Amino acid sequence: MLAKLSTYSLLGIDALPVEVEVDISPGAMPKTILVGLAEAAVRESTHRIERALVNSGYVRPIDRVVINLSPADLPKDAASMDLAIAIGLLVASGQLESDKLARYAAAGELALDGTLRPAKGTLSMALAAKERGQAGIVVPVSNAREAAVVDGVQVIPVASLTEAVGFYSGMLDIPPAEFSWINAVEEFGRYAIDYADVKGQESAKRAVTVAAAGSHHLLMLGPPGTGKTLLAQRLATILPNLSQEESLQTTRIYSAVGRLEPGQPLMLRRPFRSPHHTVSEAGLVGGGSTPSPGEISLAHHGILFLDELPEFNRRTLEVLRQPLEDGTVTISRAMGSLTFPANLMLVAAMNPCPCGFRGDPRKECHCNPQAIERYLGRLSGPLLDRLDIHIEVPAVPFRELSNQQSGTNSATMREQVLQAREVQHRRFGAQSLKLNGRMAPSEIRKYCRLQTDAENLLKQAMEQMGLSARAHDKILRIARTIADLAGEVEIGVAHLSEAINYRALDRSYWH
Repeated sequence: MLAKLSTYSLLGIDALPVEVEVDISPGAMPKTILVGLAEAAVRESTHRIERALVNSGYVRPIDRVVINLSPADLPKDAASMDLAIAIGLLVASGQLESDKLARYAAAGELALDGTLRPAKGTLSMALAAKERGQAGIVVPVSNAREAAVVDGVQVIPVASLTEAVGFYSGMLDIPPAEFSWINAVEEFGRYAIDYADVKGQESAKRAVTVAAAGSHHLLMLGPPGTGKTLLAQRLATILPNLSQEESLQTTRIYSAVGRLEPGQPLMLRRPFRSPHHTVSEAGLVGGGSTPSPGEISLAHHGILFLDELPEFNRRTLEVLRQPLEDGTVTISRAMGSLTFPANLMLVAAMNPCPCGFRGDPRKECHCNPQAIERYLGRLSGPLLDRLDIHIEVPAVPFRELSNQQSGTNSATMREQVLQAREVQHRRFGAQSLKLNGRMAPSEIRKYCRLQTDAENLLKQAMEQMGLSARAHDKILRIARTIADLAGEVEIGVAHLSEAINYRALDRSYWH
């Protein structure tokens, strides 16, 4: 007897449909054959499924069993096909009759006792089921809230193979999982940190506000213990809330790699990723025989924080250059190319020298010029050009640390950021979602025109500091953001002067 039902296989962050065909031939030599380009995790599933059937009270077929996973040329490498194969075996062996097989897909990994374990990528699977016009998808209870985010498709939560059989047979009425955006935001969308926690560093907070307002990449340079990490960690608290579309895009990535917190249906806080400096190229960009997203994509619509920037492998850092420009990262393999989203803000921090105390009035630096030059030389000029804003984060005096009054808080900074972004949405069109930090050269010429005195100031800065053409454009983008924060239509000398100060480090300080 032949049984057919559908499931899904992940390729990157996309779920591709897979048809599970199970054929049982009575009287033939007992053997289970699995075909369809199954990888190790799927090939081993037959042993799990057989014991799950027996331990759930069903009979394991002892005839010749052929399981085909179609399309045959698509690699399948996920234990989430267990449930669909198990249901197919029960139908093909006559232990289950159902009229729901064509309308409801199934996904989930089986334990030996028949319970269902979480599956990766159920959000993408629910989206794919909706696109194919299926009525719904049967998933483990632990994945139900995540998949229920998708409107227009029923998500049936089951805790075990027995419950799944009850649903498919019609003997068990399982209501679809429900999702409330408002309740989810209230539960998972709040931040427990605030810029009020950061003592002093008001000039650094100003630079962070500018960076957030225009989505500019930021480099902070200063001795250890001055608050660089605290400033970076709180950046998400002043950014706009994730829209439903942004939340869905980010959640798909986290779902595909199994990084969602238990019980969390969506990513409702902007991601903050801080990989260690020993991270590999594949860990940062993504990779593997079947490519999966790396830290760059996990920071999509959020912040990628690279602490101790010169300690990173230089070759690893160089792979950042293209994603920072394009907002995507493409990984090529023999099977083809996969493109992952990588629209992020890069925030980096570093010490001014190997010991960290160059320019610190509290401690003496013992690094010789050659050691400092080698340390700073680990960063390439092209990468520094892509970091829009460079700021120094000096040591905080005791009087500011002991001050009981809080400095600028996140709510104040966030209000400024939202006002500046509203100006940009009116400028570029609300649907484009473009910000000043992503302006194209033609848009820079259109929206960043300078008066004569401001143009002379920029020319003088370019000549004295030896800035590149890319740095020239960065200064204009930053000046445009500063003017937006001030509510000014034209870029004035004061706006341009502040923008130039944010680029001073990349030539005068380094050399």
